[in-house]
Amino acid sequence: MPIVIAPKNSILRIVRIATDEQTKKHLEDLGITVNGEITVLSASGGTVVCKVKDGRIALDRSISTKIFVA
Repeated sequence: MPIVIAPKNSILRIVRIATDEQTKKHLEDLGITVNGEITVLSASGGTVVCKVKDGRIALDRSISTKIFVA
């Protein structure tokens, strides 16, 4: 499921990132990688605030609909 509809406050595993290579590289630099763990803290109107490792990251609608978690 896309991270934009994922349940809040549960640890999820990233299974796929469906975007171009440049964006994937940028997300990897931020700590968002396939098989990595991510926690959704809040979601509003397509914008998702996530906890990745020890930091928080806000993802807009165009990115959050392309990150799939399980």
